Amino acid sequence: MPAPFRALRHRNFRLFFFGQGTSLVGTWMQNIAQGWLVLELTNSAFWVGLVSALTSLPILALSLPAGVFVDRVNKHRLVILTQALSAVQAAALAVLIWTHRIALWEVAVIAVFLGTVNAVDTPARQAFMVELAGKEDLGNAIALNSSAFNAARVVGPSVAGILISVVGLGWCYFLNAVSYLAVIWGLAAMRLPPFAPARRPGNAWTEFRDGARFVRGDRRVLALVSLIGIVSIFGYPYLVLMPVFARDELGVGAAGLGFMMAATGVGAVTAALVLAALDVRVKKGRVLTWSGPVFGLAVAAFAVNPWFPLALLILPVTGGAMILNSAVTNTLLQTIVPDELRGRVMGVYVFTFLGMAPFGAFQAGWVAEHLGAPVAVAVGGLVCVLASLVIWRKVPEVPLLQ
Repeated sequence: MPAPFRALRHRNFRLFFFGQGTSLVGTWMQNIAQGWLVLELTNSAFWVGLVSALTSLPILALSLPAGVFVDRVNKHRLVILTQALSAVQAAALAVLIWTHRIALWEVAVIAVFLGTVNAVDTPARQAFMVELAGKEDLGNAIALNSSAFNAARVVGPSVAGILISVVGLGWCYFLNAVSYLAVIWGLAAMRLPPFAPARRPGNAWTEFRDGARFVRGDRRVLALVSLIGIVSIFGYPYLVLMPVFARDELGVGAAGLGFMMAATGVGAVTAALVLAALDVRVKKGRVLTWSGPVFGLAVAAFAVNPWFPLALLILPVTGGAMILNSAVTNTLLQTIVPDELRGRVMGVYVFTFLGMAPFGAFQAGWVAEHLGAPVAVAVGGLVCVLASLVIWRKVPEVPLLQ
């Protein structure tokens, strides 16, 4: 198996990789559709940010206890359940749109439901990865998984932009619901050893404290989760506000929005494949020292750029630096953490990476409403640059990690 695709030699990982890759196309279609739907219903950048925040708010509340839960249960069955529930919410939104009964409160309620499912699903999938590819290919598997996520970011938004323009929003949600069947089939076809729950001496609260103590006690882990949280709050909201840039700042509509998201995905998937190919040869800590500042500067440049063609050149840089930052952080955390704490530490990772997103979406939406989307996104990008430089200077151990 060629080096960039080493993890695909594992049958279970292959099933997961191709099934999830199909499903993620639908997920990105829904992501684009949600921002556009809320903008149509409200004509407000603030509400676009707020509904996005509602999707992530349950992750903030539940991902830490979910990490304890994940360490106790059969991750395989849990992920099948969460994927099935995700399909249900997409189908429900498609029906509501097609029957012309869709209202903002319904979008908000279903966003909270999806966020609740994701609060359990995300740490479960991250912790499940080592069972699919083994420790020796874990870094490669994470990079490949990131490449699939971002390849879908290329395809999904482009298809969504065309569907919204030609046949309407409902088809984005319906096709997302159908796409979940691929990953559910892949999970069901896996061959795994019988699940044997680990014997644990303490209760759930004790286990939660053990995980929190490990994160606080290791300067490297604390630095990694701190920076990914800051980037989530101040950097990633540029994606939330992309519909506002497409319609109001660049004037390119839903089709242009699809191309902008696809451009981000092109950069991200390229970076992920390069990372997969160089997995064992690149010093991952050093990648983090420059990917964070590059991401922040690219986000700021996109925010102040008034030309659509130039935006399509800047966005691949933001996507590439973003995926290097998140994938390397994920890999380093899973390399450092003991097996018995994996679910809990990934719960902390999800808490900071995705759980902080409500604050990011809310603050970016509020600033965009009062000062404009370019100001909201540019300031956030510069905060990411400053935070990266300060944290890596304060914790010089991280840039040395392999």
